[in-house]
Amino acid sequence: MNILSHHPRYYNRELSWILFNQRVLEEACNLNHPLLERLKFLAIFSSNLDEFFMIRVAGLKDQIEAQVNTLSPDGLTAVQQLQKISEILHPLVEKQSKILQEQILPELRKHKIRLRNYSTLNDTQKQELKEYFYAQVFPILTPLAVDPAHPFPPLNNLGLNILVILKGSHKEERKIAVVQVPRILPRFIPIHNTPHHYDFILMEHLIEEHIDALFPNMKVLSVEEFKVTRNSDMEISEAEADDLLKLIEKELRKRRLGTVVRLEVSKKIDADTRAFLKSVLDLEENDIYDIDEYLNINDFMELVKLDIPDLKDSPFMPAPCKLVLETGDIFEAIKKQDIILHHPYDSFNLIVDLVKSAANDPNVLAIKQTLYRTGGANSPIVQALKEAAINGIQVSVLIELKARFDETHNITWAEELKMAGANVVYGLLGLKTHCKVLMIVRQEGNKIVRYVHIGTGNYNVNTGKLYTDISILSCQEEIGNDVAELFNLLTGYSKQESWRMLAVAPINIRQTLLYNIRQTIEHHKPENPSYIRAVLNALVDTEIIDALYEASQKGVKIELVVRGICCLKAGIPGLSENITVKSILGRYLEHSRITHFKYGNTEKIFIGSADWMPRNLNKRVEVLLLVKEKHIVDRLKHILDIMISDNVQSYILQSDGFYVKNNPKNTEKRIHAQETFMNEAIYRTKQINNIL
Repeated sequence: MNILSHHPRYYNRELSWILFNQRVLEEACNLNHPLLERLKFLAIFSSNLDEFFMIRVAGLKDQIEAQVNTLSPDGLTAVQQLQKISEILHPLVEKQSKILQEQILPELRKHKIRLRNYSTLNDTQKQELKEYFYAQVFPILTPLAVDPAHPFPPLNNLGLNILVILKGSHKEERKIAVVQVPRILPRFIPIHNTPHHYDFILMEHLIEEHIDALFPNMKVLSVEEFKVTRNSDMEISEAEADDLLKLIEKELRKRRLGTVVRLEVSKKIDADTRAFLKSVLDLEENDIYDIDEYLNINDFMELVKLDIPDLKDSPFMPAPCKLVLETGDIFEAIKKQDIILHHPYDSFNLIVDLVKSAANDPNVLAIKQTLYRTGGANSPIVQALKEAAINGIQVSVLIELKARFDETHNITWAEELKMAGANVVYGLLGLKTHCKVLMIVRQEGNKIVRYVHIGTGNYNVNTGKLYTDISILSCQEEIGNDVAELFNLLTGYSKQESWRMLAVAPINIRQTLLYNIRQTIEHHKPENPSYIRAVLNALVDTEIIDALYEASQKGVKIELVVRGICCLKAGIPGLSENITVKSILGRYLEHSRITHFKYGNTEKIFIGSADWMPRNLNKRVEVLLLVKEKHIVDRLKHILDIMISDNVQSYILQSDGFYVKNNPKNTEKRIHAQETFMNEAIYRTKQINNIL
């Protein structure tokens, strides 16, 4: 049986995600990337894997514990899925360690970046580290005994730990203790007085070297490093919650103590200690991952931040908006024509500037915005909204408290915005609000004008530099009316079911997609063929997949760029021979969502916040915008053309479910989508500078 699929029509969601993360790992071996960028892909692989275990593996384990026997769409039980996950992941984790040990670290050493063993340091360096340990590290450490009077401690999720085996007198039995490596201090400790540019020793190695200080008059027999991953999904019954904010805060505290779902240990750990950890954490053998040398490779992102330009991607400056520069006023520019931005090739700062301008504009009456992920402690968008509220503008913000792993930030923003005088709401009962929508209501003479931003990405300046996304700015009356009614739905009581330019999940995005797919089938003719093109993050929904299969069987050409999970089978005779699927990985994380239908004499192109997954179509508030302005339609078509043609950084989905890296032939023109868009942005910037 193919390891990826049991059911003939679909690939397994979890295994498809693992293959996406495998593609991330492959980029760490790609010599076209600078060295520190390759290390970045290794760190991302680890970070992705942590979240996968905390949410997806934890969910499968919950199903087994609850004796839920529902099969996945591809026909597997939860037990079978866990077994297959283990079969694929264990070799991948081993491969990751080998890439780090045999490729990345040796290359870093050539560039005078080294991880040092304590034994190789000279006396001066050792003394300096000893002083650092006793001054900065030792006061933080807390040794935790493990014995009948002290049960195994509830260790932090994803934290690095040291298991210490001890003995007092020769008559005493072995004793066990745990020391948690502090997260508050950097893991990579710089070593001074060295001819190399960057020498480091790891925090856990420094602690292990001075572990005797924590256990005076005891003999340390061994020290072993390990890491636990816990179930971190939150079960929230909003219907029973009087105050959603307090409930989220309570669940966040519980998350730290979720059931352990994975144990990572050093390969050098002795068998007895490994068996002890397996028993005390109540794990199966498949839950244990033996790591060759370094645990928590996602921490190596600290090295990626080193200021070594030669080992990183060359700097790139996003293009400014020509129309805004020409008019000198962002509102005047939007009134002239709708604006499309393709981030990060077009600057995300324009969105920030729009909110800042509105916050200090005496003609602005109201600002309404959805916030899903805003970034860290200094979000300029949130600061501008607070300023607007203080200035007397009516500010209404829908903050999604259940944005996974951003709950803490969002709770903080909710409280601060309320203190500033903004109206803060948490959305619709039972639904996550995932749409990215902003509306600014402005008094212009005797008229009220609504300025609207609709995007595919979050209002986050950090991801605005790293994720590819689409933004559309408009003051069209039809779009403004739709967005106004959407906010009425989100903040008040509304049973709105139809819109003009928008489709809204869970109400009618599914129906809109299915309707247009069926129209391609109905109107497809050899002399006037239909086609479907789309860029997505994930394709999971079986009803959508089945409709695409039907279209393929009728001869409709379907070209998809799906970055991550894809449960659709491509290129199978009689089922999907007219469907191709690519996945693009590169310098930027592909996050745009664009869909293009052509049938008969009709063409429709949409942008939106939703992937084609059951959760997006059924359980989230999402927005799909029908784009009509010709210059924007043409730009979106161009983006699709380039992405579908990429033959440098793309992987092609095979009929067996695996992906093969696209390699252009010598006679074939190389098309690197992200590089093409960067070059186009550089050209636009030069044109603007020549005009100015």
